[in-house]
Amino acid sequence: MNQNYEYYKEIFQDVPKPLAYVDLDVLEQNIRDIISRARDKNIRIASKSIRCVSILQKIFSASSQFQGVMCYTAKEAAFLGSRGFDDLLVAYPVWHHDEVAAACREIEKGKRIILMVDCKEHVTRVNDIATQNDIEVPLCLDIDMSTKHLGIHFGVRRSSVRTPRKALELCQHVDQLPNVYLDGVMGYEAQIAGLPDKSPANSFLINFLIRKLKKKSRRIVRSRRADIVNAIKNEGFALRFVNGGGTGSVELTSEEDVVTEVTVGSGFYSPALFDYYDNFKHLPAAGFVLEITRHPEKHIFTCHGGGYVASGSAGIDKLPQPFLPEGARLDPNEGAGEVQTPIIYRGGLTLKIGDPIIMRHAKAGELCEHFNELYLVKEGKIVDVVKTYRGEGQRFL
Repeated sequence: MNQNYEYYKEIFQDVPKPLAYVDLDVLEQNIRDIISRARDKNIRIASKSIRCVSILQKIFSASSQFQGVMCYTAKEAAFLGSRGFDDLLVAYPVWHHDEVAAACREIEKGKRIILMVDCKEHVTRVNDIATQNDIEVPLCLDIDMSTKHLGIHFGVRRSSVRTPRKALELCQHVDQLPNVYLDGVMGYEAQIAGLPDKSPANSFLINFLIRKLKKKSRRIVRSRRADIVNAIKNEGFALRFVNGGGTGSVELTSEEDVVTEVTVGSGFYSPALFDYYDNFKHLPAAGFVLEITRHPEKHIFTCHGGGYVASGSAGIDKLPQPFLPEGARLDPNEGAGEVQTPIIYRGGLTLKIGDPIIMRHAKAGELCEHFNELYLVKEGKIVDVVKTYRGEGQRFL
């Protein structure tokens, strides 16, 4: 795979910067690797990591193994439904009337939009709005996959559904209401799928502890998911799908018999945080390009823009990172700035004002919130320019 500085410098030399891009050759390789990791499981695409209709379409066209989208808001699901997508699972509970109503309108048109619930209040709220619209809304039960070890909470704080008993109580509540029905179950093991094995933000000891906790957590996650899903089925509730996993745990989640589909999002673009896993390695398919506009000292090259910092707990691992030329790095005293970013480079290339610096975002889809367009690269040239959600005038969070 050709990923060197001169390759991208030549491609983007005449394009105004900053710009964001996707290398289709690399994306296609990542798609093949993800399919291999998922084995025989269907793959649901996490749209929050893509945030571009054209890229979603390209991924779906690559294989019939890609089935359905995992959305991050109901209005996003309605938007994607209007653009021809279907089987849209909203991964987070929705409360506001307008959000639920937007999903209801697309369901009324024949689209399948599944809303997430983890308590009786969620179920009742969706049922009330669905009743107003005289439709039935499919629901997905979100089960908690976080674990505790020696008093340490390991995972994300999402659902309160952790036992078969609690899950059955919620399923029975769904069954009692006329305008909702249970369609599936989701359990996201964030502490395995979304937590790197050797983060640069952590010490060796912390990373060692994380790897140990991840190994212990896997056994608990597998057992809890199986117990809950089997209890639901044994009580006569039908499940069209059981969703699990994320980019960081695809092969592990795919081993579970009760799981019918795995979710993948970040793996397609493979941002910087996903360099630090032990069990897989995808290639950087997306990035952004800055232009050197100052040369204040011998080894410092200041670029215009660049302050595209990822969400999550604050730390150096959330900063974008120089990708090319090799050896370039951020100035630790300034980091990535809103309007300028100094880059330290002591390598063998001669950089000058006007040259590009190729950067990678720490996470995946958030990059698209800063750019209206993605330049699509294939075989050494720009083959298309496509709109991000932002470029289409859409902002969902």
